[in-house]
Amino acid sequence: MRSEEGLSTVGMVFALLITLSLIFTGAQVYDVESKSAHIQNVADAAALAAENEVAEFYIVVRLCDALVLTMSLTGIATMGLGVAALCTPATAPLADRLIKAATDIFDARNSFASRAASGLNGFQAILPFLSAVNASSVVQANSSNAGEAAYFGFAVVLPVEGSEIEVGPLDAADDLVRSVEENEERIKQAAELAEEAAGEAKEEKRKAFLADCGNDPGFCMYERAESLAGLSGLDNPLYRSIDTWSFSVALKRAQAYYPARLAQEAPEGSSTEELARSALRKRFYQYAVREIGRGYVRETDESFEASFPLLAKNTEEMRSTDLYTEPVYPISVGDEGSTVMHAWSGCPNVSAGQPSSFGSIYQMETGSFQTCSACGFTAASLGKVAAATTSIESGFEYHYRIVATAADAYQKAKEKEKPYADEAKSLTRTLLDQVGDAFSGAASYRIEANPPGRYGAVSFAADVSDLSAAARFPSSFVKGGDSVGARAALSAATLASDDPEEGKTVIASALDSFDSGATGAAVGALGIVADLWSSLLLFYSEGIEALQRGTEQALSRMPLASESGLGTWAAHALSGVLESLGLNPAKLDSPKPVLVNTAHVLIADTSGFSSMLLAAKEQGIVLGDAADADLYTTALSVLEASSLDALFDFEAGIKIAVVQPFGDAGPSIPLTIALPSWATAAAGQAIRSSVDRMKAVYAQTGGVRRWE
Repeated sequence: MRSEEGLSTVGMVFALLITLSLIFTGAQVYDVESKSAHIQNVADAAALAAENEVAEFYIVVRLCDALVLTMSLTGIATMGLGVAALCTPATAPLADRLIKAATDIFDARNSFASRAASGLNGFQAILPFLSAVNASSVVQANSSNAGEAAYFGFAVVLPVEGSEIEVGPLDAADDLVRSVEENEERIKQAAELAEEAAGEAKEEKRKAFLADCGNDPGFCMYERAESLAGLSGLDNPLYRSIDTWSFSVALKRAQAYYPARLAQEAPEGSSTEELARSALRKRFYQYAVREIGRGYVRETDESFEASFPLLAKNTEEMRSTDLYTEPVYPISVGDEGSTVMHAWSGCPNVSAGQPSSFGSIYQMETGSFQTCSACGFTAASLGKVAAATTSIESGFEYHYRIVATAADAYQKAKEKEKPYADEAKSLTRTLLDQVGDAFSGAASYRIEANPPGRYGAVSFAADVSDLSAAARFPSSFVKGGDSVGARAALSAATLASDDPEEGKTVIASALDSFDSGATGAAVGALGIVADLWSSLLLFYSEGIEALQRGTEQALSRMPLASESGLGTWAAHALSGVLESLGLNPAKLDSPKPVLVNTAHVLIADTSGFSSMLLAAKEQGIVLGDAADADLYTTALSVLEASSLDALFDFEAGIKIAVVQPFGDAGPSIPLTIALPSWATAAAGQAIRSSVDRMKAVYAQTGGVRRWE
């Protein structure tokens, strides 16, 4: 019946009952689903825990790679330092120790690389089991003591096998060692002879420097030019250090001095004799301007060539100059027809009459000339002008002659030095080129790993606790006391790059024991090498910049300055080799596990889980009766046995290798990976329990449970 004037009480009751039933049913369903969903979180945690072991393995690999690479670079750089040290006699003993240290480092590097590869291969062989143990432990840790949750589970890393890690010897380093051993004595000998000749050259330069301006305020060219010619400023510079002075300074001073003396020359009195001497001094200064003007200094880093014309210092030497042959002296005829040669045209005996001609001193000495009664001109008159300033310390020419003589000896010493220096440079440059080749080759001898789990990890987790909907959410509106069955979930994780700072920290910490045991007390060659290696490890991520910085610091600790300049040249040459390299920074990003869709991991691994199942099937003979069991339970049994054996073998930790860069007598760095506490205590029970429960679940879902 239908009525629009009221409500049916019965209809209202039914509506309310249905509504309440739906509400409480939905709430119970929500509670059940929420509780059931927890298993997915557990599966996610298990996948992350399994893949975290792979991440840790990558960090260990990069630490080993850092050690191998930096030992390679340190050995090569040390050999380069040794080659540079060969170029000076003062550092030759240090060179022997550096070369020996480099050879020891190469041997230690090859030994460590081999052992590290073996240790890492052993580590990655048990990596799937460690991941499984960690995953099982995490799953069981989430179980409730009150019985509300009884989780168990397992994880498999994909792929389950890694590629073998191999690191070969550094062949370029071996070639470098052989070349250095073949040429080091030749470089030493050439450097020693070059240094000896350079020492001779330095002594000659010292003499010239003192004679030019180094003796100021005592007698020297600078002091004489200032006192006698009034030279100053750019025409007469003063140098206080021989390192900034050069022979060209002295030559330019002389080339400015004689024009000034010529312009300033005037008689010191009015007597005929003094007027004659002044005229002859002018003649000498004119000659000096011409001669000194022809001088030159051509100096580079590689060569020296100079000409300091020597002025006549007495009558005998004057006879071999233009002063002796130039026809500039007036000749007059006396009353009795005799010929007379005069010092200058202003001689009174010439003024009385016009000179008949002009002649030279050579003509005067070889002809029939009478000596002038007024000026008394003879060859000795001009010779005395030169002798007056050349033979005594107060004369400018006295000091100029010292510089000129020293310049000639300096040039001869430099010419003697050059072939030895060229030989040393040629041999050194060849070796440093090999150093550069070895640096480039070091980048090819690295530790790289493709371990199990590089694609990711897949986890399975189940909860077999009794989950009664009525007990958890009792209600009169919902009937039934059935329990929810076993809940299971699948998850996967893979690795993603994270902040590289963690990788830097791990590598830097490797030097803790080394720094306290060696670097702090090391001196000499060992100290130089230890600091170099430390800088390369601490700045491993910076690439070539760290290598350059460490090498420059090492060079600064070596007394490479020498008279020949070969040590400084070698240091610059080694720096140039480093600048031409293109070594890239190492990859130090810290891998972190992240959750992904299971499909991504399974697709990446082409073999999938089938490779593990195949391995289990092949090992069925080992299990005896287990060979009759189904493939699934057999695979679990094999995995359980292998995991427990791995834990037993590595109970005290995994020793990758020991670094001994300077041989048995030097400091060492042990690389041991200590397993966490769960791996040696609860891990075994966790594996047994998880595998056992998984076999039971398999049997409950249709498989056959085999008693063991």
